[in-house]
Amino acid sequence: MVRDGIYYGAALTAAGATLAWLTQPWAGLPLFIMAAFCMYFFRDPERTVPAGPVAVSPADGKVVAVRPEGSATRISIFLNIFDVHVNRTPIAGTIADVRYQKGRFFVASKEIASAENEQNTVVVEGNGTRVVFKQIAGLIARRIVFNKKAGDKVAAGERVGLIKFGSRVDVTLGPEWDIVVREGMRVSAGSSVLARRKDSRPEAEDALNASLEPVPCRG
Repeated sequence: MVRDGIYYGAALTAAGATLAWLTQPWAGLPLFIMAAFCMYFFRDPERTVPAGPVAVSPADGKVVAVRPEGSATRISIFLNIFDVHVNRTPIAGTIADVRYQKGRFFVASKEIASAENEQNTVVVEGNGTRVVFKQIAGLIARRIVFNKKAGDKVAAGERVGLIKFGSRVDVTLGPEWDIVVREGMRVSAGSSVLARRKDSRPEAEDALNASLEPVPCRG
């Protein structure tokens, strides 16, 4: 579990207990329910990351768009409040750039959210490719967490942060990738394959992954 869940759960439980003590025993029930939901929301299950020259999903959720953008392809994943919100890197490599952008809070399933909403853009370079993914805040979410910085090395599927409550993650892949997902599919962070390299170099990819130690997400 991400530590934020413990903080929110503990605070809501304490508030519920105080309210029940000061008024009626049942008065704290809504806060206890909210505490339980926070513990559920901030869960962080282990995932098996597939080997080989693939790009994995950085988020749990539903694929709401697979669209060309010049010679690249953008895959958009919508996370509802019941999805795991821990984000992971699509490929192994080095974080080349991190850019935070203030913005609006449109419903994250809408196309306008990709351009207008608050977002954090991350560029990862490795094994001769460059992948860009965006953590995008939604209607409810007002807090994007990213635990890495430019220059950090990451393994494929490594935890890098989270978006609190409903949100969206966009992934942009270059022409060297064959996209294997389509709109309407559900994907899981770190374990679902979004694309496979056309110029497969599995030995290089496996060697890069083996040289990188995963770092636990600190939410």
